[in-house]
Amino acid sequence: MKHGDFTELAKFYSARPGYSERVLRVLGSYIGCYKENFKFADVGAGTGKLSKNLLDIGLKGICVEPNDAMREEGIKELSNYGDSIKWMSGSAENTNVEDTSVDWIFMASSFHWTDHKLALKEFHRVLKPGGFFTALWNPRDIDKSTINKEVEEIIYKIVPNLKRVSSGSKKNMDDIEEKLLSTEYFDDLIFCEASHIEIMDKERYLQVWRSVNDVQVQAGPDKFKIIMSEIEKLVEKIDKIEIPYKTRAWTVRAK
Repeated sequence: MKHGDFTELAKFYSARPGYSERVLRVLGSYIGCYKENFKFADVGAGTGKLSKNLLDIGLKGICVEPNDAMREEGIKELSNYGDSIKWMSGSAENTNVEDTSVDWIFMASSFHWTDHKLALKEFHRVLKPGGFFTALWNPRDIDKSTINKEVEEIIYKIVPNLKRVSSGSKKNMDDIEEKLLSTEYFDDLIFCEASHIEIMDKERYLQVWRSVNDVQVQAGPDKFKIIMSEIEKLVEKIDKIEIPYKTRAWTVRAK
Protein backbone atom coordinates (compact mmCIF):
# COMPACT_ATOMS: atom_id res chain seq x y z
CA MET A 1 0.00 0.00 0.00
CA LYS A 2 1.18 3.53 -0.81
CA HIS A 3 0.43 6.89 0.79
CA GLY A 4 -2.79 8.20 -0.70
CA ASP A 5 -3.79 4.93 -2.41
CA PHE A 6 -7.24 3.99 -1.11
CA THR A 7 -8.09 1.20 -3.56
CA GLU A 8 -7.90 -1.55 -0.93
CA LEU A 9 -9.56 0.60 1.74
CA ALA A 10 -12.76 1.60 -0.07
CA LYS A 11 -14.71 -1.36 1.29
CA PHE A 12 -14.07 -0.16 4.87
CA TYR A 13 -15.08 3.47 4.35
CA SER A 14 -18.77 3.02 5.07
CA ALA A 15 -17.77 2.58 8.74
CA ARG A 16 -16.23 6.03 8.99
CA PRO A 17 -18.01 8.83 10.87
CA GLY A 18 -19.58 11.81 9.18
CA TYR A 19 -18.71 15.43 9.89
CA SER A 20 -20.23 17.84 12.40
CA GLU A 21 -23.61 19.08 11.22
CA ARG A 22 -23.15 22.17 13.40
CA VAL A 23 -19.99 23.15 11.53
CA LEU A 24 -21.66 22.65 8.15
CA ARG A 25 -24.76 24.64 9.11
CA VAL A 26 -22.72 27.52 10.59
CA LEU A 27 -20.56 27.72 7.48
CA GLY A 28 -23.60 27.34 5.24
CA SER A 29 -25.29 30.25 6.99
CA TYR A 30 -22.16 32.37 6.56
CA ILE A 31 -21.91 31.49 2.88
CA GLY A 32 -25.64 31.64 2.09
CA CYS A 33 -25.99 28.10 0.83
CA TYR A 34 -29.77 27.93 0.54
CA LYS A 35 -30.17 30.30 -2.38
CA GLU A 36 -31.62 29.03 -5.64
CA ASN A 37 -29.34 26.90 -7.87
CA PHE A 38 -26.62 26.71 -5.21
CA LYS A 39 -24.22 23.85 -5.93
CA PHE A 40 -21.29 22.32 -4.04
CA ALA A 41 -18.41 20.19 -5.29
CA ASP A 42 -16.89 17.61 -2.95
CA VAL A 43 -13.41 17.05 -4.39
CA GLY A 44 -11.53 13.94 -3.32
CA ALA A 45 -14.95 12.80 -2.18
CA GLY A 46 -13.93 9.23 -1.38
CA THR A 47 -17.14 7.30 -0.77
CA GLY A 48 -19.16 10.47 -0.20
CA LYS A 49 -19.11 10.77 3.61
CA LEU A 50 -19.15 14.57 3.58
CA SER A 51 -21.52 14.75 0.61
CA LYS A 52 -24.06 12.68 2.52
CA ASN A 53 -23.91 15.23 5.35
CA LEU A 54 -24.41 18.07 2.84
CA LEU A 55 -27.27 16.31 1.09
CA ASP A 56 -28.92 15.70 4.45
CA ILE A 57 -28.98 19.44 5.19
CA GLY A 58 -30.63 20.13 1.86
CA LEU A 59 -27.81 20.89 -0.60
CA LYS A 60 -27.13 19.54 -4.08
CA GLY A 61 -23.80 18.96 -5.75
CA ILE A 62 -21.05 16.97 -7.41
CA CYS A 63 -18.66 14.36 -6.06
CA VAL A 64 -15.25 14.35 -7.74
CA GLU A 65 -13.09 11.31 -6.94
CA PRO A 66 -9.98 9.98 -8.75
CA ASN A 67 -10.01 6.44 -7.31
CA ASP A 68 -12.33 4.06 -9.16
CA ALA A 69 -12.94 1.77 -6.17
CA MET A 70 -13.80 4.67 -3.87
CA ARG A 71 -16.05 6.26 -6.48
CA GLU A 72 -17.91 3.00 -7.09
CA GLU A 73 -18.52 2.56 -3.36
CA GLY A 74 -19.72 6.15 -3.14
CA ILE A 75 -22.17 5.76 -6.01
CA LYS A 76 -23.72 2.82 -4.13
CA GLU A 77 -23.68 4.64 -0.77
CA LEU A 78 -25.50 7.71 -2.14
CA SER A 79 -27.81 5.96 -4.59
CA ASN A 80 -30.92 7.02 -2.64
CA TYR A 81 -30.27 10.73 -3.27
CA GLY A 82 -31.07 10.56 -6.98
CA ASP A 83 -30.45 13.70 -9.03
CA SER A 84 -29.28 15.71 -6.01
CA ILE A 85 -25.77 14.34 -6.50
CA LYS A 86 -23.71 13.26 -9.48
CA TRP A 87 -20.27 11.63 -9.60
CA MET A 88 -17.27 12.48 -11.76
CA SER A 89 -13.75 11.16 -12.19
CA GLY A 90 -11.21 13.88 -11.42
CA SER A 91 -8.62 15.15 -8.99
CA ALA A 92 -8.03 18.34 -7.04
CA GLU A 93 -5.54 19.49 -9.64
CA ASN A 94 -7.83 18.56 -12.56
CA THR A 95 -11.46 18.26 -11.44
CA ASN A 96 -13.06 18.10 -14.91
CA VAL A 97 -15.75 20.44 -13.55
CA GLU A 98 -16.90 23.31 -15.78
CA ASP A 99 -15.61 26.87 -15.32
CA THR A 100 -17.45 29.07 -12.78
CA SER A 101 -20.06 26.39 -12.17
CA VAL A 102 -20.14 25.78 -8.39
CA ASP A 103 -20.60 27.96 -5.31
CA TRP A 104 -18.74 26.00 -2.66
CA ILE A 105 -15.89 23.50 -2.97
CA PHE A 106 -14.89 21.07 -0.22
CA MET A 107 -12.01 18.76 0.41
CA ALA A 108 -12.82 16.52 3.36
CA SER A 109 -9.79 14.87 4.99
CA SER A 110 -7.98 15.03 1.66
CA PHE A 111 -6.44 18.47 0.98
CA HIS A 112 -3.12 17.29 2.45
CA TRP A 113 -2.73 14.83 -0.47
CA THR A 114 -2.76 17.61 -3.09
CA ASP A 115 -0.27 19.87 -4.79
CA HIS A 116 -1.98 22.71 -2.98
CA LYS A 117 -1.01 25.53 -5.35
CA LEU A 118 -2.28 23.66 -8.40
CA ALA A 119 -5.42 22.63 -6.53
CA LEU A 120 -6.21 26.19 -5.44
CA LYS A 121 -5.73 27.44 -8.98
CA GLU A 122 -8.14 24.75 -10.21
CA PHE A 123 -10.72 25.55 -7.53
CA HIS A 124 -10.60 29.23 -8.47
CA ARG A 125 -11.36 28.27 -12.07
CA VAL A 126 -14.33 26.13 -11.06
CA LEU A 127 -15.87 28.51 -8.51
CA LYS A 128 -18.32 31.25 -9.31
CA PRO A 129 -16.98 34.75 -8.52
CA GLY A 130 -16.75 35.15 -4.76
CA GLY A 131 -17.28 31.43 -4.18
CA PHE A 132 -15.79 29.51 -1.27
CA PHE A 133 -13.40 26.65 -0.61
CA THR A 134 -13.44 24.70 2.66
CA ALA A 135 -10.74 22.23 3.71
CA LEU A 136 -11.89 20.20 6.68
CA TRP A 137 -10.82 17.22 8.75
CA ASN A 138 -12.51 15.04 11.34
CA PRO A 139 -9.87 13.89 13.86
CA ARG A 140 -10.65 11.82 16.92
CA ASP A 141 -10.70 13.97 20.03
CA ILE A 142 -8.01 11.97 21.80
CA ASP A 143 -8.04 13.90 25.08
CA LYS A 144 -11.75 13.21 25.66
CA SER A 145 -11.67 9.43 25.28
CA THR A 146 -9.88 6.72 27.26
CA ILE A 147 -10.11 4.34 24.29
CA ASN A 148 -8.59 6.95 21.98
CA LYS A 149 -5.66 7.39 24.37
CA GLU A 150 -5.14 3.65 24.71
CA VAL A 151 -5.20 3.14 20.95
CA GLU A 152 -2.63 5.91 20.53
CA GLU A 153 -0.39 4.14 23.03
CA ILE A 154 -0.74 0.85 21.13
CA ILE A 155 0.12 2.45 17.78
CA TYR A 156 3.12 4.42 18.97
CA LYS A 157 4.47 1.50 20.99
CA ILE A 158 4.54 -0.61 17.82
CA VAL A 159 5.52 2.22 15.41
CA PRO A 160 7.33 4.77 17.61
CA ASN A 161 8.40 6.99 14.70
CA LEU A 162 4.95 7.21 13.14
CA LYS A 163 4.08 10.59 11.69
CA ARG A 164 0.38 11.06 11.04
CA VAL A 165 -0.35 12.52 7.60
CA SER A 166 -4.11 12.84 7.62
CA SER A 167 -5.45 13.05 11.14
CA GLY A 168 -6.30 16.77 11.07
CA SER A 169 -5.17 17.23 14.68
CA LYS A 170 -3.69 20.54 15.76
CA LYS A 171 -0.10 19.33 15.75
CA ASN A 172 -0.43 18.27 12.10
CA MET A 173 -2.09 21.44 10.79
CA ASP A 174 0.48 24.14 11.51
CA ASP A 175 0.82 25.17 7.87
CA ILE A 176 -2.77 24.91 6.62
CA GLU A 177 -3.55 28.63 6.84
CA GLU A 178 -0.30 29.48 5.10
CA LYS A 179 -1.11 27.04 2.28
CA LEU A 180 -4.64 28.33 1.80
CA LEU A 181 -3.39 31.91 1.51
CA SER A 182 -0.25 31.08 -0.48
CA THR A 183 -1.67 31.96 -3.90
CA GLU A 184 -3.29 34.95 -5.58
CA TYR A 185 -6.64 33.17 -5.72
CA PHE A 186 -8.11 33.18 -2.18
CA ASP A 187 -8.31 35.34 0.94
CA ASP A 188 -10.72 36.11 3.80
CA LEU A 189 -9.93 32.97 5.81
CA ILE A 190 -12.14 31.83 8.69
CA PHE A 191 -11.83 28.79 10.96
CA CYS A 192 -14.62 26.78 12.59
CA GLU A 193 -14.60 23.66 14.74
CA ALA A 194 -17.07 21.65 16.81
CA SER A 195 -17.09 18.37 18.68
CA HIS A 196 -19.47 15.53 17.93
CA ILE A 197 -19.84 11.96 19.15
CA GLU A 198 -20.16 8.77 17.12
CA ILE A 199 -21.46 5.59 18.75
CA MET A 200 -20.17 2.38 17.17
CA ASP A 201 -20.26 -1.34 17.74
CA LYS A 202 -16.97 -3.25 17.87
CA GLU A 203 -16.92 -4.31 14.24
CA ARG A 204 -17.57 -0.82 12.94
CA TYR A 205 -14.83 0.58 15.17
CA LEU A 206 -12.35 -1.97 13.81
CA GLN A 207 -13.44 -1.21 10.25
CA VAL A 208 -12.65 2.47 10.83
CA TRP A 209 -9.09 1.55 11.75
CA ARG A 210 -8.80 -0.76 8.75
CA SER A 211 -9.63 2.25 6.55
CA VAL A 212 -6.69 4.35 7.78
CA ASN A 213 -4.05 4.76 5.07
CA ASP A 214 -1.14 6.55 6.74
CA VAL A 215 -0.85 4.19 9.72
CA GLN A 216 -0.93 1.12 7.46
CA VAL A 217 1.71 2.49 5.11
CA GLN A 218 4.14 3.46 7.86
CA ALA A 219 3.57 0.37 9.98
CA GLY A 220 3.75 -2.09 7.09
CA PRO A 221 1.48 -5.15 6.87
CA ASP A 222 3.04 -7.20 9.68
CA LYS A 223 3.08 -4.45 12.29
CA PHE A 224 -0.37 -3.28 11.24
CA LYS A 225 -1.72 -6.77 11.92
CA ILE A 226 -0.25 -6.53 15.41
CA ILE A 227 -1.85 -3.10 15.89
CA MET A 228 -5.25 -4.41 14.82
CA SER A 229 -4.89 -7.45 17.05
CA GLU A 230 -4.16 -5.22 20.06
CA ILE A 231 -7.11 -2.94 19.27
CA GLU A 232 -9.37 -6.00 18.98
CA LYS A 233 -8.28 -7.12 22.45
CA LEU A 234 -8.90 -3.61 23.80
CA VAL A 235 -12.54 -3.52 22.64
CA GLU A 236 -13.28 -7.23 23.00
CA LYS A 237 -15.69 -6.84 25.95
CA ILE A 238 -17.25 -3.52 24.91
CA ASP A 239 -20.62 -3.62 23.11
CA LYS A 240 -20.97 0.07 22.29
CA ILE A 241 -18.02 2.41 21.80
CA GLU A 242 -18.53 6.15 22.16
CA ILE A 243 -15.92 8.04 20.15
CA PRO A 244 -15.63 11.84 20.29
CA TYR A 245 -14.57 13.59 17.09
CA LYS A 246 -13.82 17.20 16.34
CA THR A 247 -14.60 18.58 12.89
CA ARG A 248 -12.09 21.32 12.03
CA ALA A 249 -12.76 23.50 8.96
CA TRP A 250 -10.80 26.27 7.23
CA THR A 251 -12.74 28.35 4.67
CA VAL A 252 -11.45 30.89 2.15
CA ARG A 253 -13.20 33.09 -0.41
CA ALA A 254 -12.23 33.34 -4.07
CA LYS A 255 -10.80 36.74 -5.00
